Amino acid sequence: MQNWIIDILITLAKIIVVESVLLTGVAYAVLAERRVSAFIQNRIGPNRVGYKGLLQPFIDVIKLLMKEDIVPANANKFVHSLAPGISIFVALSTFAVIPFGDKIVIGGHEIKLQIADVSIGILYILALLSLGVYGITLSGWSSNSKYSLLGGLRSSAQMLSYELSMGLAVLGIVLINGSFRLDTIVQHQYGWQWNIFLQPIGFLTFLVASFAETNRTPFDLPEAEQELVGGYHTEYSSMKFAMFFMAEYAAVIVSSAVITTLYLGGWQFPYLQTFGLPDMAVSIIQMLTFSLKVTFMVFFFIWVRWTIPRFRYDQLMNIGWKVMLPLAIANLVIAAIYMALLKN
Repeated sequence: MQNWIIDILITLAKIIVVESVLLTGVAYAVLAERRVSAFIQNRIGPNRVGYKGLLQPFIDVIKLLMKEDIVPANANKFVHSLAPGISIFVALSTFAVIPFGDKIVIGGHEIKLQIADVSIGILYILALLSLGVYGITLSGWSSNSKYSLLGGLRSSAQMLSYELSMGLAVLGIVLINGSFRLDTIVQHQYGWQWNIFLQPIGFLTFLVASFAETNRTPFDLPEAEQELVGGYHTEYSSMKFAMFFMAEYAAVIVSSAVITTLYLGGWQFPYLQTFGLPDMAVSIIQMLTFSLKVTFMVFFFIWVRWTIPRFRYDQLMNIGWKVMLPLAIANLVIAAIYMALLKN
């Protein structure tokens, strides 16, 4: 079989496996959210369907499939249907460039544990994150509802404000590692040389911006139930609402994976290569290490949601422009000075 055919088959297999794991992770992130919130609030949470409630996500999907799909009479029906598709597409596509391991050899073929190894991986992620605002903004506009429109407008202003800080924080990583390739950035974090230690201000900036980009509490102003009923997805039901729901949790998992890759060493297990283990064992441990780091970050997202109250909108904008942006600029200047002194 020709090499290009094998490469295509390997890429398709990686897409199927990674997206299947991601969608399964989305389902159980919802269950984890409900169980963790119940623990924090001294409740029981879902525990009836399957062992300890593990089959609850599948029942939720069946319930949403059986609900009626209601579209407002004066809504723009095409855009109303398109918007949730944009949100879920952006969330699932972002994972394509994230390395979840180094490489593995199967049947004499060396397979990189990354769907797409592109030279501009960081720019790809930032570009897709900037597209995510369209799904929410278009859903708010197309619903022909003042609550939905206000939610969409809030989201667009919020995402644009915090994308600046996020992009500047990432530039500090690029300066230190000298590359836009995510696998190269992970390799530079060998041992304990994680970027969280080299760029603590950049890490905090990126982390807070990730909460804002995913519309998670305390930055969930676009949906704010007490003010906007449900915000941008007020006029959605059935599987269209489920797609927004899936997009939010997929975005949480992807953001956790990006934070892990950029700041927490990615798939690096400190000094694993010095233990003399077989290559297959090393690859499995690397994938497990990456999964555990991502799981911890997802738990952190959930923990923050049920611990910190929502900001007012003016507080959100003040933090974005008067705190986050100056910090991100200062961090970039410090990183540039550090690299200049290091070269001299």
